[in-house]
Parts: sequence; C-alpha cells; structure tokens
Amino acid sequence: MGSVRWAFRCGTWTPSRSEWLFAARCVQREEKDRIGQFVFARDAKSAMAGRLLLRKLVHDRVGIPWSEIRLDRSPRGKPYLAAPLKVGTDSVPEPPSWSFNLSHQGEYAVLAAEQGMQVGVDIMKITMPGSSSVPEFFRIMTRQFTAYEWSVIQSSGLEHQQLAAFYRHWALKESFIKAIGTGLGFNLQRVEFHLPPEPLSQKCALRQTKMLLDEEEEGDWVFEESLLDADHHVAVALGPADHAGSSRLRPSPPPPPPPPTSFTLLSFSDLIASASPLTEEDPACWDSFKMKAEAPQRQRETRASE
Repeated sequence: MGSVRWAFRCGTWTPSRSEWLFAARCVQREEKDRIGQFVFARDAKSAMAGRLLLRKLVHDRVGIPWSEIRLDRSPRGKPYLAAPLKVGTDSVPEPPSWSFNLSHQGEYAVLAAEQGMQVGVDIMKITMPGSSSVPEFFRIMTRQFTAYEWSVIQSSGLEHQQLAAFYRHWALKESFIKAIGTGLGFNLQRVEFHLPPEPLSQKCALRQTKMLLDEEEEGDWVFEESLLDADHHVAVALGPADHAGSSRLRPSPPPPPPPPTSFTLLSFSDLIASASPLTEEDPACWDSFKMKAEAPQRQRETRASE
C-alpha cells in the first residue's frame, strides 16, 4: 500500500515570469484557462500548485508519463484520473488504485493520497472573524456542530484556543465530506468527532480521533490530524474505497492503513522535477497573472494617496 502527504507553501511563492510560464505549459490547456479566470493571484497560485501536485503524484506513484496524464473533474468538481493505467494481467492482479484529494486555505496547498482506501483532506487556518465577534461567529455557525462538539469548542480556553478548536472540528468534518464525495447536501450534525487529549504536532500525525455517524461510532474510518505550522491545521479522512459515497458506511473492515505520516513540504523545484511541457508558451498567461499580483499594491497606493 502507498501513502502520500505533500504540502506546498503557495502563499509565500512569488513566481518569476519563467516559472509561471513553465508551470502553465505543464498543465492541461483547459486547466490553464481555468486558472487564468481567477480574480486574485493567491487563488491562481493555489490552483496551479494543486494541478502540479496531482500530476506529480500520478507520474511519480502511478507511473504514467507526464504527457499522457489526463485529469478530469466529477460533476461536483472533484478531480480524478481519466483512463487510468491498467497494469493487471490474468496472472498478476491489478494493484489497488490510488485515491487522492486536494485542499488549499491560508498559506498552503496540500495533497493526500492513499492506495486502496478513500481519502479526503482539508486544511484550515486559524483566523479571527472578519466582521463579527467570536461569540457572534459561533452563533452563526451553530448548526454545523453537535451540542457535544460546541461544549468542547467553547471550553477550550481563550478566544484563540476556541477558534483553534472550531477550525480543527471543521477540518475533520470537511475531510470526511470530501472523502465520501457528498458535497453541500450532507447534514454536518450527523457526524460528531471526539478528540484525544494529546496535543497536535508538526512532527507527526495523530490518529486517535473518533467519529460518530448518526450517534454510532464508525470503526472503519481513520482520521489523521497534524499541524503544518502554529496556525494551519490539516485533517485527513481514510475510509473504505469501494463504499465511498454511500449514506451508511459499514462494509467489512478494510486493511489497516500504513502508519500515519506527516506532510512533506515541497519546493517549486520539487513540483516540476518530473514535469514536461504539454503546450507552447503563452506570454499572455504571465501578463494576466502579473496584473492580478500587482493589483493589491496598486490599491494600497491609491488609498495612501487619498
């Protein structure tokens, strides 16, 4: 079985012209066009990093040449590998397929992938509510958590600790929703998380968190939790691959996943180490991105002169 946990710090990535143009050549044309439609540079960078992370995974772990990788999206927008490589024969069984998922928020884009299991990943940055107090923010979000979860969140200490507990629970719920592919129609109060007393760490992932689904413990699901830094929490949901998407997830127990692994922080050089261009260079891609990147500075200068 295989397991991959990668992170890329796109928030502090300031691509040069040559880097951005090369990255744009190494993703599918429709994805390049989609990235170009983002209004903000930070969103374009996160999307570009996500596509490169996916293609690196398929190339490095599945063994498909970069130029032959074809990624499509499900009706709910979840990326998947189209026409996966068939390596099984009559005498050699095909190995378990890879499941992968992306998330980006705050400073990072992350990818989690698992062989033979369904996977969902979510990253959350601890941030203060923009236009309301913490108690008002929690009141607005009341329906997203159970009474037990709210008791844990609101008894976590000062407001920053409460927000950290809030985003930790939120990341866990999102990782599960993304793993089963249900989307916005799922009632988040159906799932309840019980956290272990051990603190989260950047060095290793915890795997003691338990989930209740409709008030019954789901022993077939495993949740990994870790920190990328003091403000970014990541949750990975691992479940039975061949029952993904069902409303009740009670198949025969899957084989245990490999030991939890922490996220490896990749550089841009790592992202493109195995990349090969798919299209010709398009200078307009850089012109569009540069305008997005410079827009915040122009806005600050305008406000300063007023």
